[in-house]
Amino acid sequence: MSSPTGCRGAARPRRANLEISQLLIWALIFVVGAINFAARLSFIALFARREMPPLLARALRHVPAAMLTAIVVPAIVFAAPGVLRLDIGNIKLIAALIAGIVAWRWRNTMLTIAVGMVSLWLLQRFVS
Repeated sequence: MSSPTGCRGAARPRRANLEISQLLIWALIFVVGAINFAARLSFIALFARREMPPLLARALRHVPAAMLTAIVVPAIVFAAPGVLRLDIGNIKLIAALIAGIVAWRWRNTMLTIAVGMVSLWLLQRFVS
């Protein structure tokens, strides 16, 4: 009899017992939620009666842009997980550059989104 790998005499790989109880899953969800809540509450409780240090206030102003960048840029420049595409054939990159130019020139969020989406749709329709 041959093994799953197709080699005669080869030992079958052992599978660890990966059954996880529902109680453990719910406990993990609760613990992660409690940690998340505590992390968010700490800023509120810590700075509710005190003034935030100016350096921290300046740093926190950049968090939304950094978070958006961390979400959007990988979706644009990676064709597949681990495959970086910075060439002219990446239509998402071209649409993002067009949207970036519109954002820089007119500083209008809705116009930027509209032009970016329309340019992506047109590129998908006529280039791909």
